[in-house]
Amino acid sequence: MNDLKNKPILSSHLWVIYLVSIILLGFIWYFQWMLGIIMTVLLAGSFYYSIRTERTLQNETEEYIATLSHRIKRVGEEALLEMPIGIILYNEDYFIEWANPYMNRFADEDTLVGKSVNTLSDDLISRIKESKDELWFNVEGYEFQTTVKKEERLLYLFDRTAQSEIQTLYQNEQTVLLVIFLDNYEEITQNMDDTLKSQLNSKVTSVLNSWAHDYGIYMKRTSQDRFLAVSTKKILDQLEKSKFDILDEVRELNAEHNIPITLSIGIGLGSVELPTLGELAQSSLDLALGRGGDQVAIKDEAGKVRFYGGRTNPMEKRTRVRARVISHALKELIKESDNVIIMGHKSPDMDSVGAAIGILNIAKTNGVEGYVVLDPDDVDTGVYRLVEGIKEDEELWEHFIDPDESEAVITSRSLIVVVDTHKPSMVSNQRLLSKSEYKVVIDHHRRAEEFIDNPTLVYMEPYASSTAELVTELLEYQPKSLKLKMLEATALLAGIIVDTKSFTLRTGSRTFDAASYLRSKGADTVLVQQFMKEDLDIYIKRSKLIERAEVYRDSIAISKGKPEEVYGSVLIAQAADTLLTMSGINASFVISERNDGRIGISARSLGEVNVQIIMEKMNGGGHLTNAATQIEDTTIDDAEALLKDIIEEYFAR
Repeated sequence: MNDLKNKPILSSHLWVIYLVSIILLGFIWYFQWMLGIIMTVLLAGSFYYSIRTERTLQNETEEYIATLSHRIKRVGEEALLEMPIGIILYNEDYFIEWANPYMNRFADEDTLVGKSVNTLSDDLISRIKESKDELWFNVEGYEFQTTVKKEERLLYLFDRTAQSEIQTLYQNEQTVLLVIFLDNYEEITQNMDDTLKSQLNSKVTSVLNSWAHDYGIYMKRTSQDRFLAVSTKKILDQLEKSKFDILDEVRELNAEHNIPITLSIGIGLGSVELPTLGELAQSSLDLALGRGGDQVAIKDEAGKVRFYGGRTNPMEKRTRVRARVISHALKELIKESDNVIIMGHKSPDMDSVGAAIGILNIAKTNGVEGYVVLDPDDVDTGVYRLVEGIKEDEELWEHFIDPDESEAVITSRSLIVVVDTHKPSMVSNQRLLSKSEYKVVIDHHRRAEEFIDNPTLVYMEPYASSTAELVTELLEYQPKSLKLKMLEATALLAGIIVDTKSFTLRTGSRTFDAASYLRSKGADTVLVQQFMKEDLDIYIKRSKLIERAEVYRDSIAISKGKPEEVYGSVLIAQAADTLLTMSGINASFVISERNDGRIGISARSLGEVNVQIIMEKMNGGGHLTNAATQIEDTTIDDAEALLKDIIEEYFAR
């Protein structure tokens, strides 16, 4: 405003014009004084009019600016006090110094002034102290997006309730596809007459239809053993809260009709196209079936998987037809390869070494050079005697190479056979997996999220006792041109005996068939016992570890080694096995430090507790009755505390 008052009477360009006009007027006076008088009067009138006009314009401008300034000030006050945006000023102690009327309506009294910022949300102060410039919180059902100005100690709160509701609605209404599969429908109905089969179909369909109707799911039967269902994310959340009780309902049909039928469900969800959603659902189902069935697998677009169910022992439902087909396919792959590279898992056990020897025999039978990758520095006491026995057989030992040597013999057309594991991080030499396109996986563990990429052939049977049992069945369908040696048969039998705890756990009729076949090929049970012998100091060390056990939840034994005292994976597994033989113990867990600095946990169960699910929560895996894990960057006490929390969560389900 002061700038306007100090502004000259006329603009500078007018002064220039009038100055030029006066000079010209002087010339006119000099030559024609009469005309000069007239022009002087006209110039004076023009000068007066210009001054008057300029004054009027200045006054109008001043009046407009004054009015605009008043309006802006008034609008600013109204915006501050009446706009639907919350504004809060707080002091150094996080008490509210001022709040606009929009926020005061959330006060129990007339104003928020003088109250803690935590009045709005319990953890608001701690969240303001964080480095974030924006945060979200809920006040009385309103969702606020809050901008934090730490230097000014100022909060701007924007009501995003409608946006949040739309976002929630969008997420809740996302399409979810479910592929429902009756695990063993074909096996249990192949000998049924039409009447019993019709009754079974009717009963299963009735249970599933009732379940789908209760949750608002659209479901359609696409074949005798398969259903396709369409749901939403909101319904899926409800199903997860119920822990998919439909699994129990279908399983209870066994009690009613003596029909051992179970259900597996693969679920795909995410903001993807329907074909991709269908692929996720089918992939989830494959994963559930690969883990033994009777469970639900849910996979999202990011590839994350979560499981429900899987608490029962998988039933033996593989057929000799499948074993024959796999054996024939493996033979063809071997014949087309340059050589066969066989790998087990790190720190191999009897099952891993025995299965590798069995595959080596298959390679030799088909006239292809085979190699077993074995790190001599990674041999535990549990297989030390077996390896020493192999070394005595020079013809067999020359096929064993260490991980570094394996990289020199592998070619792009080599066939890599992975036995007793399917996790790339656990194989003897992970680098080999990227050097050949041809990979075969033979395993008896339940499938985990981590899996070898693009395998050519997969033979995973979680209801088998051991990988040695699977390999033995494959051997039965191979050419008889090369006989199985006594030591080779004994190594396979040792793998079966160790994994079944001398035929007491996870033992089916096929297990005894495989053992009988190996015995007929010269397997020596006395030699197996010699391989399984242990040193006295190891026995004493294991006994001391067992002595430290405590009983948790009345029926779970938990033992942990002393800090900085290292125990081998085989030793803690044996300790867990021994604890399981104690009266009243249904599950056992042994925790100790490992040579690699990690904390190892070995878990065993009689079947009432699914230790596989518990170990998977700790990034491990295995079987329902036999599982383990290794944890990095933790202590024995912290691992024990985490284990107990997961056990509590397991029993709360």
